[in-house]
Amino acid sequence: MLLVNLGTPDTADARGVRVYLKEFLSDPRVIEDQGLIWKLVLNGIILRVRPGKKAKDYLKIWNNERNESPLKTITRAQSDKLAAALADHPHVEVEWAMRYGNPSIEAGFEALMAKGCDRILVMPLYPQYSAATTATVFDKVAEVLIAMRAQPTVRFTPPYPVEPAYIDALANSIEAQLATLPFKPEVIVASFHGMPQKYIDKGDPYQMQCVATVDALRRRMNLDDKALILTFQSRFGYDPWLQPYTDKTMERLAKEGVKRIAVLTPGFAADCLETLEEIAQENAEIFRHNGGEQFAFIPCLNDSDDGIKVIRELVLRELQGWL
Repeated sequence: MLLVNLGTPDTADARGVRVYLKEFLSDPRVIEDQGLIWKLVLNGIILRVRPGKKAKDYLKIWNNERNESPLKTITRAQSDKLAAALADHPHVEVEWAMRYGNPSIEAGFEALMAKGCDRILVMPLYPQYSAATTATVFDKVAEVLIAMRAQPTVRFTPPYPVEPAYIDALANSIEAQLATLPFKPEVIVASFHGMPQKYIDKGDPYQMQCVATVDALRRRMNLDDKALILTFQSRFGYDPWLQPYTDKTMERLAKEGVKRIAVLTPGFAADCLETLEEIAQENAEIFRHNGGEQFAFIPCLNDSDDGIKVIRELVLRELQGWL
């Protein structure tokens, strides 16, 4: 089976970020209008200005010991721990890949097929479905298969926005983290990656699935819609994106007198730039700058026991008939 996460630059410098951004932002699932104007903006402005700025952000969180991003470190650990958790199924091989960057999905397929695998289960590590994330994994897998004469049989795990094991894992993680804090948050914020509103208007179910996740988590933790709120982060460009925006919410809550807050990012299976830098650093500063006092970031499920339990449960369910 192949675990697939979004991707990461190979190096924390402008060149590495530029290569990564070019691949990412050239995907018509991510930026749907790939016309001449976008290509001029991408190559003439974005890829000249943004890589240097983002490289500085990556350096703030970079795993210097391995010389790689935390996303790559964590996804590798998820793969290794999943393989150990599936040791009672000796015919199951586990590899991992990135949709953008390395190791590639093509390399993942090659590694599995070299081990004799002719049936491959692909698990996009996105709890909530989006055409800009989940579907682009499907697209890349199809592209890899097109180049093969002898193709393996392929399955995909479905999204899991309200999977009981996933909701339980999130609740357990929140409760465990809050128990370690010297304060009790007045508000818990569930921040999801944003998306242009027009993508939702065209029929993408992402927003609906994010809402479903938060609703299920509220029920599981016996919280109302004021104690646990939903926001969207990481907007890009000038079009309206899903609201409420995370950064604006941090500012508003602080100005309204909220002093203590905790933030989790349940749409991410592994911590990355958007969680470790954008939320834990940038948004923490926004909150404090506007009058907030205590800010806690709740890590993603990552390679925790509960996190691996979620992946294992989904994988074994989708492997039925193959094992």
